[in-house]
Amino acid sequence: MQKELKIALIQSDLDWENPKQNRENFNEKINSISNEVDLIVLPEMFTSGFTMNAESVAESVDGETITWLINLATEKQSAIVGSLVINENDNYYNRLVFVYPTGEIKSYNKKHTFTLAGEHKVYTAGEERVLLEYKGWKICPLICYDLRFPVWARNTDDYDLLLYVANWPKPRINAWDALLKARAIENMSYCIGVNRVGVDGTGHEYPGHSACYDVLGKKISNLEPNKEQIDIITLEKSAITKYRNTLNFLKDRDRFNLLK
Repeated sequence: MQKELKIALIQSDLDWENPKQNRENFNEKINSISNEVDLIVLPEMFTSGFTMNAESVAESVDGETITWLINLATEKQSAIVGSLVINENDNYYNRLVFVYPTGEIKSYNKKHTFTLAGEHKVYTAGEERVLLEYKGWKICPLICYDLRFPVWARNTDDYDLLLYVANWPKPRINAWDALLKARAIENMSYCIGVNRVGVDGTGHEYPGHSACYDVLGKKISNLEPNKEQIDIITLEKSAITKYRNTLNFLKDRDRFNLLK
């Protein structure tokens, strides 16, 4: 088990519906990271922005972006995570991919599609939550709108890190700030949210506010709003153990079964 996890949060603008340009942009940003890190976190739909034009940007599970991620993760010996549009079995998915330094891939399909934007009409919703094991850490990866649904993030598996990638717009950014902090506190885990900046092709503005909170809801990241920026943070396993042992609120959680 690795006692510390060093993570690079990349808060970035996205080139609208342009996977090739976005890969080039992120390639430059990732290669600018001078320190060795264990995990690199990209935003939701990092190859396109939050688009409902799935057909124009969708890729296969062995397409150019997945191949690029595998090559980059193995070269950097760092895991990379983010979501993109995947076409599989005639369905479009807003799919989070977690690429290990070995080239192995684990994936999660967004459960809560954003009905306000019609995402449910274009993308097939996922049905299963995914837990990842990485360097002795348990990670629960989720996507954007999932943040509004605390039951889906409920820590019944003793995970260490709750991770959200997002395209969360400016008008509702106060909710993003509050809910990220709440998810950390109620689940007694680290909680990371990486959101994009800039204006997309439909005119929606995104202010960033990417952040990491510890188990007591203290912000431990230093990203500025409305700015492309990379922040490297270090998570400590001992902090989780300490507070779960001394303030074991999770043992008092309500017991119920999640029904579909």
